[in-house]
Formats: sequence, structure tokens, C-alpha cells
Amino acid sequence: MTDNARAPRTPAPSAPLTPLTLLGTGAMGTALAHAWLTAGHPVTVWNRTPARAEALAAEGATVARSATAAVAANRLVVACLLDDASVGEALDAADLTGRDLVDLTTGTPAQGRDRAAWAEARGARFLDGGIMAVPPMIGAAGSGAYVFYSGSAALFEEHRDTLAAPAGATYVGADPGFAALHDVALLSAMSGMFAGITHAFALIRREDIAPKDFAPLLVSWLTAMAPMAYGAAERLDSGDYTNGVVSHLAMQVAGNATLLRTAEEQGVSAELLTPYTALMERRLADGHGDEDTTGLIDLLTGR
Repeated sequence: MTDNARAPRTPAPSAPLTPLTLLGTGAMGTALAHAWLTAGHPVTVWNRTPARAEALAAEGATVARSATAAVAANRLVVACLLDDASVGEALDAADLTGRDLVDLTTGTPAQGRDRAAWAEARGARFLDGGIMAVPPMIGAAGSGAYVFYSGSAALFEEHRDTLAAPAGATYVGADPGFAALHDVALLSAMSGMFAGITHAFALIRREDIAPKDFAPLLVSWLTAMAPMAYGAAERLDSGDYTNGVVSHLAMQVAGNATLLRTAEEQGVSAELLTPYTALMERRLADGHGDEDTTGLIDLLTGR
């Protein structure tokens, strides 16, 4: 063995981590900043109320005196503010030429598209984001937190690793509105599930049934039913709403009478159920009794 072979190898120097600017240090912004700082990224922060950034300064963040100064500090700029109007106000005087703007502020698909056009007209590349997590999940290993991104594919690819430091990064398309659309679609499904959970607990509320004993049954049942989404997706793609149907619409509408009568017997308002059961009755009246509930989607969209 030669002397060269025995000599220890000097590790190659690692590339410095991307510096970034974060506008907004509320609960979510603070969690994001903490995750980036923990990962070793130089972070410049700005908040309309400077005192809210003090804790991050103690962790090593640079606190900018203005949003304009914060934007000037780094090419990658992330906004996590109250609403879309706040983004416009914060960046109104900033020079965005050559900047990469990532907007993690909660908004609608139309706002994402408008903000993209606004940013691009001012010389910036743009990504919109939809955060699928609450602040305690950000930066926590195994939490399942992730963020939808849409807009500039080149921006996403360049900054993928940086964006993935606080939470998983999922790109959903060049249309800047798609991140918000995916976000709101999933949140809407969650709201419907929460409505069902609320009604279920209301039904047992006055009985000698312990909610803590009922909860595992409820979770197990909803988990077993969730994969019906795959069947709905297949039927939407094929256009055949009768393929593989086990419980058709006529059967379900007949069964709804029991749901509504039980609510009445238990002294529980059925107002969380009746909008959905009314849609089912309309679809059945239109002659679609051999389908499952996929056709309700067409009622909602006016197809």
C-alpha cells in the first residue's frame, strides 16, 4: 500500500446552504423560520410587529427593519402573512427584479394566479404554496407535514431542498392556482368529515355510551370507508358511474330515511346531513338510481 493510499482523505467542502428571507413571523412563520435555522440556512426575517421576531433573532436570524430591506437581502423570498392583501402591501415598494418569490400565505386559486402575474410583471419568478400542516408539525420528523407548490417549475427544482427543510415539498403543476386548489379541496373534504364526526357524537351524546369508547369505532369506520375516493376517481375518469357499484343510489336514498328518523328520535338536528341527502334525492329523481354517489359531483359542478 502506498503512502498516498494510507493518507486520510480530506472531505470535500460542503456547499453553503441557501440563504432566504421570510416575511411574516406569526405562529406558522415562526415555525418555518425555526426549521430553516435548525437546518443551517441563513435566514432574514421581517414582521410588521418587530417584537414578534425577537425570539428568532436569538436563534440566529437577521431581523430586517423593513420588508423592502428584507427582500433586498436574499434572492429567495418566502411570504407567510395574514392574507393575500398583506402580501401586496408588504411588497409594494420592494424591488422584485431577479427574486424568487414563494407565497405560503393562505389564499384562493384565483389569488394565486393573480399574484403570480403580479410578481412576474415585476421581474420575479413565483411559486404559490398550500401548507398541509399546523405549526407544531413543521420541522418535526415523521409529522407528515407537507406543502403543495405550483407555479415556476424551474424555481421549484432549484430550491427543492431548501423548501423541503421545514416540511415535505410536493409540486402540483405550472398553474399557480393549483397549490391553493389542492389545499382547499383537501380541507373541504376534512370539513365534511368533521361534520360527520360531529353528527355521530351528537347521536350518542344523551346515552350511556362513553365518547372515548365510541371514538375508536368511529376512526376505524372512517378509515375503512376513505378508499372509496379511489372508486370515485376511476368512475370520473371512465364516465361510467355504475361500474363496480355495491351500494347504489336508490338503496342509499332509502337508507337515508333511517338516518334522519334516528336523528329525530335522539333529539338531534339533522342540518349537517340534509344538504347531502337532498342532493342524493335530486340525482335519484333524475333517473340515476343505479349509480353510486359519484354523480353528485356533476350536480355540484352543473354538468
